[in-house]
Amino acid sequence: MSKGTLFDKVWDLHTVGTLPSGLTQLFIGLHLIHEVTSPQAFAMLKERDLKVLFPQRTIATVDHIVPTENQARPFVDSMAEEMIQALEKSCQENDITFYNIGSGNQGIVHVIAPELGLTQPGMTIACGDSHTSSHGAFGAIAFGIGTSQVRDVLASQTLSLSKLKVRKIEVNGQLKPGVYAKDVILHIIRRLGVKGGVGYAYEFAGTTFTQMNMEERMTVCNMAIEGGARCGYVNPDQITYDYLQNRDFAPQGADWEKAIAWWESLSSNADAEYDDIVVFNAEDIPPTVTWGITPGQGIGVDEKVPTAAELLEEDRFIAEEAYRYMDLYPGQPIQGTKIDVCFIGSCTNGRISDLREAAKIAQGRQVAKGIKAFVVPGSERVKREAEAEGLDKIFQAAGFEWREPGCSMCLAMNPDKLQGRQISASSSNRNFKGRQGSSSGRTLLMSPAMVATAAIKGEVSDVREML
Repeated sequence: MSKGTLFDKVWDLHTVGTLPSGLTQLFIGLHLIHEVTSPQAFAMLKERDLKVLFPQRTIATVDHIVPTENQARPFVDSMAEEMIQALEKSCQENDITFYNIGSGNQGIVHVIAPELGLTQPGMTIACGDSHTSSHGAFGAIAFGIGTSQVRDVLASQTLSLSKLKVRKIEVNGQLKPGVYAKDVILHIIRRLGVKGGVGYAYEFAGTTFTQMNMEERMTVCNMAIEGGARCGYVNPDQITYDYLQNRDFAPQGADWEKAIAWWESLSSNADAEYDDIVVFNAEDIPPTVTWGITPGQGIGVDEKVPTAAELLEEDRFIAEEAYRYMDLYPGQPIQGTKIDVCFIGSCTNGRISDLREAAKIAQGRQVAKGIKAFVVPGSERVKREAEAEGLDKIFQAAGFEWREPGCSMCLAMNPDKLQGRQISASSSNRNFKGRQGSSSGRTLLMSPAMVATAAIKGEVSDVREML
């Protein structure tokens, strides 16, 4: 087993005890909740006459079901309105801080916690959402959990978990122009597989990651779960500290220096032992696009859809299913694939740096005729910052719609949905069947700059030609 890694250190520091089952009872320092997985959890507490043990350690927002065009209350969707009302009531009854629409701090849960400084190195973090691994970018150990586990954290501030193995994933070198953090994680998942990380925590290391800003690191950690890993993290460094300094919930004054000293002690030791180590070269990573129905079915934008013979035997069955569902044939170039909808946003790529990169492509150009293209900021803060920089005007002048914050078309829980067999160029994290709202809709994952390029060209295109 691993030894001396950040994961080992944080795990040990938060271990309450070992349960008779052999599982570890792990203390959770920060619990993030939203409107989808929490109502049932609060109901379970009421059934057992239990209280929220540490309400100050739980923070709530609303993101999945919120409309991004018209956020007037009550919502047009009665179920969405019911869900937000349930969260409002539960937070009020349990004295939980709730960042609601119009608070100035509402947004996607994995966007607002970092920007508020709630997410910090050395923490254990849980949320009833798969992509909680995003917070590992700060050197935290962050788990996506189910509704019954949301209940457990509310009631006990702990989770029962099996300790993971640790795989170190090194990426070294300078990314080429037109290659972004999204391409890095899609490339890793392509090479290691969607099940390659089962039973592991992924430690992302190497010179490529030390050069990334915090938002880029969050993109990579966000999709660790898509590679099968339970969590992913990057060791904290000066870039981490610079990002956190002076944020709302970051340590202040003398506590700041103490915090840095402690955070630095948590980084993986130089002689740390890992269960596995995998190394990639940054220069080998191209702008990447998914062609199939899992995030592991990705190829370079200048490559062709693989034939079954080019794949491992265990990948051929899902490939055959993907060919049929996506209406793509083996050997077909992915470049030139016609697009109907272009979506820029999500907890993976809805931060200010993502919007800036997409705006560079959009500026002075026009969305192709017949393409529906829209941009959804990840939070109210991101929206304000983007508008202060004039990014909204750049997008609108190019023919993109500029929306209110929310999860939007990343998933089918709000009005932003694909229709019929539409095909989407999306900066989100999953391309599963029906993920974007239509049982026959198709999703191609790519970076925000690549989505903007597809919007301008009307088809999958190489962003490098636009730079």
